[in-house]
Amino acid sequence: MKQKIIDNLFFCRTHDYLHIYIPRQQNGTANTLATYKAGLRSFRTYVNDIAKIPTNKFKFQDCSYDFLLDYRNFLHDSRHLAERTANNRLAVIKSYMNYASARDVSLQQYAFAISQVPFYTEPKIHQPVIEDVSALAALLAMPSNTKKGLRDKVIMSVLYDGATRLEELLSLKIGDLNLNNDDIRIRIHGKGNKERTIILDTKTTALVRQYLMEFHPELEANTPFIYTIIDGVQKRMSKRNVQKLMKKYADKARMNHELPKSVSPHTLRRTRGTMLYRDGVPLEAISIMLGHSNTKTTRDHYSSPSFEQMRAIANKKNEAIPDEPQLWPDDEEEMAKILGF
Repeated sequence: MKQKIIDNLFFCRTHDYLHIYIPRQQNGTANTLATYKAGLRSFRTYVNDIAKIPTNKFKFQDCSYDFLLDYRNFLHDSRHLAERTANNRLAVIKSYMNYASARDVSLQQYAFAISQVPFYTEPKIHQPVIEDVSALAALLAMPSNTKKGLRDKVIMSVLYDGATRLEELLSLKIGDLNLNNDDIRIRIHGKGNKERTIILDTKTTALVRQYLMEFHPELEANTPFIYTIIDGVQKRMSKRNVQKLMKKYADKARMNHELPKSVSPHTLRRTRGTMLYRDGVPLEAISIMLGHSNTKTTRDHYSSPSFEQMRAIANKKNEAIPDEPQLWPDDEEEMAKILGF
């Protein structure tokens, strides 16, 4: 009887959900696990501090449609979280309830009820891309001709040319590079443990080969492709370091070129995907290169036309629009009326 009471507690399955289901069955990354853990922690704080219900008293049936709707509204209206962030927190609770109800069918009615809690409609905001090709070239060429500059140039070039995510680049090891061809092919470990292969162009290939001679003369398979030395120990570079060097080079390039207000590693990926779309590359091929599960994601975020393409559309001949009327008529009597004579 005591075990049955414990099984009815809402948070009784969170340990298995976070440490078994997410990493093993959903192939969740460390970042995914951290996101779901933060989402459940946020909900528990709300249950304890706002709803005033102790963890050992809060049951699955207490997580009703109205309760979860109030939680969603609290996040947005009182905590002032953005719609997307509130939706992510809501999605965590729905996912956890689906997991729990799959383990115990008696909970399915509760899982179904909260599944109907609506997400906020998120404003669709296209992240900036680097529109000017000369500005992009200036940014990629900004690192100096030093050993450290070569490393930074390779980081930015691979981020752009391969349209890779920052996490994907930093998780690369030498063994992920196929160097047996004229061009370098890289095995990318993407989200959800999905793998894909990218091929670098001739210029990026030359840069990477030069980088390997300087930083990886031994070509040890398990060595991080991009690394730093901390206290004499070789470690993979942090995201923060890459973000800082990107900002430094973008600030310098912006002095003579037009760049978005904020340039991040993801700006290079987004710019690459968008440029390919504008050049007429099929959306399906771009989606595969980016590692998207479906083309809808690619279409939603990368299929924006350039200003020149929008101008060409606007200037296409349209017979439905009347010609501009003659301001001054040829009829003298009509002219006199207009002039007030």
